[in-house]
Amino acid sequence: MFGRAARDVWVGSKGRLQKCVGGQADFIQLFDELTDRLTSEELEIILVQCWIIWNQRNSVLHGGILQNPSQLVQRVAKLLEEYKEVQGQLAISTHLGSVQLWEPPVGLIYKVNVDVAAFAGINASGIGVVVRNERGEVMVSLVAKGPLMQDSEEAEVLACQKVLEFVVDASFTDLLLEGDNMSVMKSITSIRSNRSRLGHIYEDIHCIAVGFRSFSVNFVKHSANSVAHSLAKFASNVDDELVWLEESPPPTLEALHFNSHRFNQ
Repeated sequence: MFGRAARDVWVGSKGRLQKCVGGQADFIQLFDELTDRLTSEELEIILVQCWIIWNQRNSVLHGGILQNPSQLVQRVAKLLEEYKEVQGQLAISTHLGSVQLWEPPVGLIYKVNVDVAAFAGINASGIGVVVRNERGEVMVSLVAKGPLMQDSEEAEVLACQKVLEFVVDASFTDLLLEGDNMSVMKSITSIRSNRSRLGHIYEDIHCIAVGFRSFSVNFVKHSANSVAHSLAKFASNVDDELVWLEESPPPTLEALHFNSHRFNQ
């Protein structure tokens, strides 16, 4: 029964697809012949039809209802239309969007990147911190898990407070703090007294910052904060806190490789 339905799906294809010669030794040979004979559009149709037939077979084997072959042919066309539409949107986004890359600090300053991740499912949040030198080498990194914060600004500013306490304990004296929350980064650099409910936390951060030999703050886009973000996401796997000294943390290897490759070009 299903074999007939599969043939009906192929019958609904364009003429050139119906008349392809059979008898190939294996799928690789078949695919090579299709690639040589068909246009990219026709090849896309065949590949989606293969997936539709395979998906429908699995559905029937697990108790599903066999759909009318004409409906399956229409679904192929719809899936291809959606695919092309999404590809067009991605192309526009790639062309127009600017991607900011992580850049190493200059001289003997250490760059500290921080990010926060929320885990609503376990009612917790994670903090990721990475300290790197002018060669992009990881000096120290931190992953910490704490209670879930409903306010994103509160979560970010508490993370910055914890970061500065952490780097003080690690004996760093010349720092550039980077994060992707513009509001928090601006508030830390502001010389005006913060009268919000989080003002006391900002004040504590300012007090800690005074103790550094040099200290500056920089807002960056999310794309330039990917290593800290990968650490923050990894926090869901730890019980409390995890520190790496002078080594690349396994959760960040992909992001670190991308960063080092781009700024070394």
